[in-house]
Amino acid sequence: MKRPNTHQVGPPTTAPPPPDSCTAPASRSTWCSPVLQRSARGIPCLGLNGGATFTHSEAFSFLVSTVDQAETDRYWNAIVGNGGEESQCGWCRDKWGLSWQITPIALTEAVTDTDAAAAKRAFDAMMKMRKIDIAAIEKARKG
Repeated sequence: MKRPNTHQVGPPTTAPPPPDSCTAPASRSTWCSPVLQRSARGIPCLGLNGGATFTHSEAFSFLVSTVDQAETDRYWNAIVGNGGEESQCGWCRDKWGLSWQITPIALTEAVTDTDAAAAKRAFDAMMKMRKIDIAAIEKARKG
């Protein structure tokens, strides 16, 4: 399978800290922390440390399309094995609370199969998983 070229991320850069005149209540002492800047396919992205008031949620996630089980395992283990946590259906969260979807291309193809029964079997199998097992998805797809 060929991976679509949809997730190029530029190198990280750190912006200078805000001016000394930046003030925050004691409860938000991290408000004046530096920001993280990246670019994804030429689109600038900016991460701000908003403290406990502004937390991450699954409303925003990174999607990584993987070509095989080894690549799926590599991304999953890098995130979960470095302070992250597993979720369901190929989702996990990194140690900073950002959500990731580690999605094998085989899963996407299976759940969009033109054979509705095969797609449902693959979908039902996925719903029982945390990290996606491509062999189990393919077995369910075939029936």
